[in-house]
Amino acid sequence: MKLNSQQQRPVPDRARLRREGGEWLKAQREARGLSQRRLAETLGSEYYTIVSQLETGCGRIPQTQYRAWAAALNMDPREFVVKILSYYDPITHEIIFPAGGADHEESNVVLK
Repeated sequence: MKLNSQQQRPVPDRARLRREGGEWLKAQREARGLSQRRLAETLGSEYYTIVSQLETGCGRIPQTQYRAWAAALNMDPREFVVKILSYYDPITHEIIFPAGGADHEESNVVLK
């Protein structure tokens, strides 16, 4: 981990987190019995390679596509975003959902 010079806090390894996020996406897809090609079609993409690239950590899902991905994976959009945010923007995720709190429950946080 690198240190953020402003706050001297560790900055997570982005490449590692993207790979882990990709592994999570792949697990979600496979749990629903979807091929990469079928998921890409459901998302309106003619290229299944985009799914492959995201599953290997090469890139990230655009925020404008979060709802479509959640729907394609038959997931609650909020739960999908909370999880993907932990990989794509862990610092923001940690601020919103501090680890170790007695009442820590990501899916029940109401954002206004």
